[in-house]
Amino acid sequence: MITQTPDAQAQEPLKIGIAGLVHSHVHWLLGREDRGDIRIVGIAEPDRALAQRYAEQYGFSMDLVYDSLDELLKKAKPEAVCAFTSIRDHLEVVQKCAPKGVHVMVEKPLALNVEQAQQMAALARQHKVQLLTNYETSWYGSNQRIFRMVHEQRQLGDVKKINVYAGHQGPNVVVQEPEFLNWLTDPEQNGGGALMDFGCYGANLITWMMKGEKPESVTAVVQNLQLEEYPRVEDDATIVLRYPQAQGVIQASWNWPYNRKEMEVYCEKGAVFSLDAASMRLITPDHPESNRIPAPKVKAPFNDPFAYLEAVVRGRIKVQPTDLSALENNLTVMEILDAARRSAETGETVRVTYYQVKTD
Repeated sequence: MITQTPDAQAQEPLKIGIAGLVHSHVHWLLGREDRGDIRIVGIAEPDRALAQRYAEQYGFSMDLVYDSLDELLKKAKPEAVCAFTSIRDHLEVVQKCAPKGVHVMVEKPLALNVEQAQQMAALARQHKVQLLTNYETSWYGSNQRIFRMVHEQRQLGDVKKINVYAGHQGPNVVVQEPEFLNWLTDPEQNGGGALMDFGCYGANLITWMMKGEKPESVTAVVQNLQLEEYPRVEDDATIVLRYPQAQGVIQASWNWPYNRKEMEVYCEKGAVFSLDAASMRLITPDHPESNRIPAPKVKAPFNDPFAYLEAVVRGRIKVQPTDLSALENNLTVMEILDAARRSAETGETVRVTYYQVKTD
């Protein structure tokens, strides 16, 4: 018999299952170049016509497609599952995967609400599996450089204000896949509209930049500026987070005239902005004219969610509670979003009560 060493195991591709094809972010995984680090062993999607469409687009066999996640877990035996379902169905994915020791990565945000997030966290901790949340902005070189400049190199002093702008022209304009649009504007499946869809980016980035510190209070204003297009959910949200020594402002909208995911960090000695994944702007006493600088290219596995997932499962990366993909960070995100919804409903500032996760 040959006993496999940890080093040899690390060379084997991580066996990944896909839960659902109704989230268009699945293109990110299906269209990913073969780097030899992961292998898709199964896809759980009951809609055969939808699965066939993706099979033809990406050239995989329909033999990979299972009618249910239960069947995929039993027959394909993945080590990790990436969920491309509605947000409401994230809980069910974790309920099925965690007891079998299967790690899970979901698309942002973590859950439909705090209650579901707490159930998911308890399952992940009880069964000792990773539960990660994927955001596009986690892999931006600009954001990663800003964090290093502010916290590791201490170039700009203490953080005083963080603004995050996220959104686009609206799903009815941008989203091409009907199966995605069907649930994205349904509050029962998405938890809301722009507040959930893009407010989560700001809550995630600000929690990260604040090194896990939680806000004292949350104030939110939401509007429906396109009532005929989105009659059931808000399409614009502004969320203010109050910290003892800083403030965060999240502007999430389906009404921007262009696609944007930008962050502005204002500190004691200057300010630094991420304009997109690859470019930044720096303002200091030495550079008062807003010096534009390129963001460095990010090295693997910190440039790709699936390379990151493989490295985490294989034990080459230890996820820190404050990390962008971390469960702890994203529990705080859900607490912020829930407080924002309550604030928008009541018109009052909400002092946040934080939850403890039970594992028994």
